[in-house]
Amino acid sequence: MHGQPGPTEDERRWNSVVSRDRSADGRFFFAVQTTGVYCRPSCASRLARRENVSFFETTEDAERAGYRPCKRCRPDQSSANVDAVALMLKACRFIEASEETPPLAQLATLVGLSPEYFQKTFRKLIGVSPKEYAIALRSEKVRQELATAESVTSAMYSAGFNSSGRFYDNAEKILGMTPTAYRAGGRGMNITVTVSTSWIGTVLVATTARGVCSVLLGDDARSVLTDIRSRFPLATFRDADSNSEQLVSAVIASIADPFTHSTVPLDVQGTAFQHLVWNALRQIPPGETRSYAQLAASIGRPASTRAVATACAANPAAVIVPCHRVVRADGSLSGYRWGVERKEQLLAREREQSETVDQIRSRGVVR
Repeated sequence: MHGQPGPTEDERRWNSVVSRDRSADGRFFFAVQTTGVYCRPSCASRLARRENVSFFETTEDAERAGYRPCKRCRPDQSSANVDAVALMLKACRFIEASEETPPLAQLATLVGLSPEYFQKTFRKLIGVSPKEYAIALRSEKVRQELATAESVTSAMYSAGFNSSGRFYDNAEKILGMTPTAYRAGGRGMNITVTVSTSWIGTVLVATTARGVCSVLLGDDARSVLTDIRSRFPLATFRDADSNSEQLVSAVIASIADPFTHSTVPLDVQGTAFQHLVWNALRQIPPGETRSYAQLAASIGRPASTRAVATACAANPAAVIVPCHRVVRADGSLSGYRWGVERKEQLLAREREQSETVDQIRSRGVVR
């Protein structure tokens, strides 16, 4: 008497998908016809109907069949990289829950890595160092508290500073001005303003003693001056002086040639999340684009595509923080606060200059 035949290979694979078996990751991938994506067996997404699922040996096979990688389980990345992202996000959550900035050694021990390797991996995947991430979080909380607290002192303690000396030593780094000035809506803040012209139109560069706080594009001087005054309604505006001329020149040079090596210091104010996005934007090479989903994944927040788009829209430094290099998933252009036509022109110019650089390199002139 013959026994029942064992399960087929596809049946075993389906059982692994149903049980979200992590040990099956890397052995095969499954794709869902109705969504057009392929996943790891352990993917936590909602289970698809069996009749809509097919299996592939490799990611290349799945993509040749027309499927794209799942944004949740990221099957096109190595398991080691996915695990590293999970560890770095664990460290982020720990920093966010801590009243004081955790020491580097404590964070490294938390995720089971050496301090040196943890620091390097955190910066690579999150876009800033652990200390910079903690400072950005503290900055956001201080701003929120100063807006509603009865006094600077109560805001200081609510934001987690246990020492007034420590708070005032770091206040201008965090706020870009004194706490009293910030609480008064920025009154007393000194901003130098330069309006210039470039191939992309009128450009306004606003600087503080710490760096560039805003770069605005427009059709004429009046529109950009109105814009900057609405952003800093209580600040004192001054004409550019010798201290700001170098910054302005660097900004204009970067607009003219995005391949110009320039490290323009910024003094832009934003939330911790916005700073993560803006730092990631500055890592996109000229001539290349990223989708909002890719940008979200690059900062370890794959589920925050809409928040990433909002942070791009809030970018205060046009071109220098290149939010114009972010497009829709299908490659089409999305909105741009300085006009979609300008976005198209910026990308077209960068592509042309990128092709020129590639041609020079191919001739061996540049290495």
